[in-house]
Amino acid sequence: MNVELPFAPVDTIIRRNADELRVSADASEELAKRIQDRGSELATEAAERANADGRKTLMAQDFGVETVVNKESLELPVAPVDRIARLEIDSRYRVSMDARIALADILEDYADNVARAAAVLARHADRRTITDDDIETYFSLFE
Repeated sequence: MNVELPFAPVDTIIRRNADELRVSADASEELAKRIQDRGSELATEAAERANADGRKTLMAQDFGVETVVNKESLELPVAPVDRIARLEIDSRYRVSMDARIALADILEDYADNVARAAAVLARHADRRTITDDDIETYFSLFE
């Protein structure tokens, strides 16, 4: 699987939740893959909602978002999130800019939650570095 999301913003998200802990490159890569999978799932569900409404354009409300944040407030870049949204949906669908920003916001919240939990797991294991094992453990326990 090709990961569309660059690892650098994912690393930044993990670091802002890690306090004094270090972050391994493998942890950023693993979380980027998980974010991509989640984004693709959410876009598929949004496409089903748009289709039920007779639309070919995904809107922010298809992701359950009423108020769209300012994209400059997000760490995740919108262009890769757009590519993630299109991974599993039919090419006849369009993704509005508000839908892209809404999806990026949802995925960033998702990443923050995982990163916070991974930091707790690393501390519990008495390590100073968050690793991909912490990310994988989170998903085996909570997903």
